Amino acid sequence: MIASADTVETGACLWADVCIVGGGAAGIALALSLSGQGLKIVLLESGQATEHAPTQALYAGEVADERLHSPPDKYRTRRMGGSTTIWGGRCVPFDPIDFEARSHVPFSGWPISYGDLAPFYPEANALSEAGRFSYDADEALGPAAAPLFRRFESTTVRTNSLERFSCPTDFGKRYEKRLRLAPDIKVLLGANCTAIRLEPGGRAVDELEVTTLSGRYFKVAPRAAVLAAGGLETARLLLASDDVAHAGIGNEHDAVGRYYMCHIAGNVGTLTVRGTPDDVRHGYELAPEGVYCRRRISIAPEQQRRHGLANTVARLHFPRITDPRHRNGVLSGLFLVRRLISYEYGKRLNDGTATSPGLYARHLLNVMTDPVDTTAFLAHWVARRTLAQRKYPSVILRNRTNRFSLEMHAEQMPNPDSRVTLSERCDALGMPQVHVDWRYGRGDIESVDRTLQLIAQEFESTGAGTLEYDRERLEEDLMRFGAYGGHHIGTARMGSDVRTSVVNADCQVHSVRNLFVAGSAVFPTSSQANPTLTLIALSLRLGKHLSRRLAPKPRVQTDLVAA
Repeated sequence: MIASADTVETGACLWADVCIVGGGAAGIALALSLSGQGLKIVLLESGQATEHAPTQALYAGEVADERLHSPPDKYRTRRMGGSTTIWGGRCVPFDPIDFEARSHVPFSGWPISYGDLAPFYPEANALSEAGRFSYDADEALGPAAAPLFRRFESTTVRTNSLERFSCPTDFGKRYEKRLRLAPDIKVLLGANCTAIRLEPGGRAVDELEVTTLSGRYFKVAPRAAVLAAGGLETARLLLASDDVAHAGIGNEHDAVGRYYMCHIAGNVGTLTVRGTPDDVRHGYELAPEGVYCRRRISIAPEQQRRHGLANTVARLHFPRITDPRHRNGVLSGLFLVRRLISYEYGKRLNDGTATSPGLYARHLLNVMTDPVDTTAFLAHWVARRTLAQRKYPSVILRNRTNRFSLEMHAEQMPNPDSRVTLSERCDALGMPQVHVDWRYGRGDIESVDRTLQLIAQEFESTGAGTLEYDRERLEEDLMRFGAYGGHHIGTARMGSDVRTSVVNADCQVHSVRNLFVAGSAVFPTSSQANPTLTLIALSLRLGKHLSRRLAPKPRVQTDLVAA
């Protein structure tokens, strides 16, 4: 069932086998996986079914440098479905190398392997509505599909891996009916978990305190509590719950909130591919099941180890939108309407270029002198994006010159000085706000630099093309927009060493036997991949662990035999 938290009597205490805090992808996937196991599940979601400004304001907080990290209330949505209500739908699994302890990536190594998570990826793919769990182009699209580059073959640089795209699926809307009809799940909307109360001694959760914006308050007493509130809110709630654990829950070694990662991303250089435009497959392709897929450029894992590289991918991209010299009407049109586009997608349409009437005039001229492509794009966008249930993922333009910039998306190396702490300011419920001090290191930039050098060498040696980029400007290009979007990773990281991690291999907080964390907060490393698919898979794995641990014991029948 789904109900308002304001229907719960003030002062009441609800009982549950599992209480999940957060109704985003992780929390919903976990609740669905636990349903039907003989357990009573309560899911607390702070938001409503739709946008609610006072609730969204609870995400407000501070950042150390807004040039490096957006305000905490951006790229996140505090409502049922969480950030799946605004995500682009990109689904990519982590690679086996991401789970390894790599000497060139500080603090790397997961306490689980890719093989431990692999059984849960297909169901995660299905929940995300991204089709089959198949991320190799030959397997997913068939051997007859043309390669990314017709005349490029390399054992160092791979071009056959795919990213798949969800509808994109809003988990709150897509699974609302299942949650509403499930007899063992109770979803409470407008339910803000404001504190985790431990038993004396701090070894187990006693109760979760819940408050609504209307002033009601109640408690939930669970056998197991799961924080599925995202990388920033999870750290906030653990740190703020300091009545028994005075440094914050799970923070005995000052690890909560540390190792905060996003991704290193930006448009770099010019890749000129020899041949005709038909020799390059730079757009989206449809898998047989009707799912949009796109190929990427990456470095083979053995070469990552050999050259000491963090995991990185590159996507073919168009020139900088803000520069009218591209003479493309569609790009200029996007620039002109950038203020009408949501923050999450409009931010990168403004790269700090000084605006002037002359700049706007040149962009307007591009639109007027490129009417055919502009009209065709608008018609395509309305049909395939605005009106379609499975939406065309992003802007892809016909490329007549075979000249592309590379959109880099790189793993960020874990850094204990990149962290989330508590501010002295409080929100409307009296909870301390977050203070975000996201930092990157020189090693992050150098790894992308060496990756680009390898790509350039392989294109040159094969005769397939040339890659040119300004090494002196690389850091500026990558950091123009700071941390990449809403990928909040690593603030309650998984590990076997309690000094440098918060949860164990089962996502249980080391020091609290019945407190767990679901979501990208537990990732020890960030990979090249967007976190959504992997956090769903981890949530499903946690669901299996909890169902085994908490499942009711079957009754043993004894036959009475007459004497």
